[in-house]
Amino acid sequence: MNIREKMEQQELELLNPYAAHSAHSRGRERAEEECDVRTVYQRDRDRILHSKAFRRLKDKTQVFLAPHGDHYRNRLTHTLEVSQIARTIAKALRLNEDLVEAIALGHDLGHTPFGHAGEHALNEIHPGGFAHYRQSIQVVQVLEKNGEGLNLTWEVRDGILNHRLSGKPATLEGQIVRFSDKIAYIHHDMDDAQRAGILTEDDIPVTLRILLGYTTRERLNTFVHDIIENSLGRDHIEMSGEIFEALMNLRSLMFQNVYMHPEAKKEEQKAIRMLTKLYEYYIDNPEQMSREYQELIKRGEPVSQAVCDYLSGMTDQYSMEKFRQIYIPKSWEGY
Repeated sequence: MNIREKMEQQELELLNPYAAHSAHSRGRERAEEECDVRTVYQRDRDRILHSKAFRRLKDKTQVFLAPHGDHYRNRLTHTLEVSQIARTIAKALRLNEDLVEAIALGHDLGHTPFGHAGEHALNEIHPGGFAHYRQSIQVVQVLEKNGEGLNLTWEVRDGILNHRLSGKPATLEGQIVRFSDKIAYIHHDMDDAQRAGILTEDDIPVTLRILLGYTTRERLNTFVHDIIENSLGRDHIEMSGEIFEALMNLRSLMFQNVYMHPEAKKEEQKAIRMLTKLYEYYIDNPEQMSREYQELIKRGEPVSQAVCDYLSGMTDQYSMEKFRQIYIPKSWEGY
């Protein structure tokens, strides 16, 4: 019995009966020889961690576009905070931490530059529409590894696809990530908004502070404990009705006071117009895209999808540089 097989056996003996056991995975689209050290979900986690799309998350907007200051979150730090919250819950419930981590690390790989402003731009102009959770699947199935994809297990792909609020993940591990994503962005976006001077604790209704806590740290602790206490021994992950309602009230508060705030939104229209112009340019000039996206077209992918793939994979700075190269005149330097 090799190391992987021993770990699979330990999972069967120690994990919750409702856990997604590595040995019982529904597998990959393309059959592969098993690793003798790592389980299937550990391999998926590692593939995501080493992917180009994961590295690019560090230069993609979370809420505040190109913020001045080193402590504001970006898409990568959001992803890491989701992973940490989800693993804490999974460990307490004796669920599969490796699967949780793989889903959490991969859930936002398809996000555009400039956060939801970029998503809105592509959704408006791309014929097939655009949603980052669908694009995350496109990244792991098609775009990574020069068009081969990462060939992840079904459980990881299901968790990534269904991490949105309206999603219905098939595994408890996927359900944990779905909750953890909401908890993480409400928690850290509120922290960033307070740092930016857009929001103060006094803006949060006192009834919510009494119920959830008087600091972002206390509220995070409340959410995590509530999920654990209400999911122990059950075949699904849930929050208590009272705490979930409070979470949604905080989310509404964030939309009203932060996400739609003029300070956070003032540059978004520029980003939308810029990505729209880039989309139009590459539709007319697909040969100007990177070689890997030209190869997708040669293999039969529609030009519009390849352009969408190219733009959604860009970082904030790279998209701005491309716009400058294409649309901003350069100074004449003479002969």
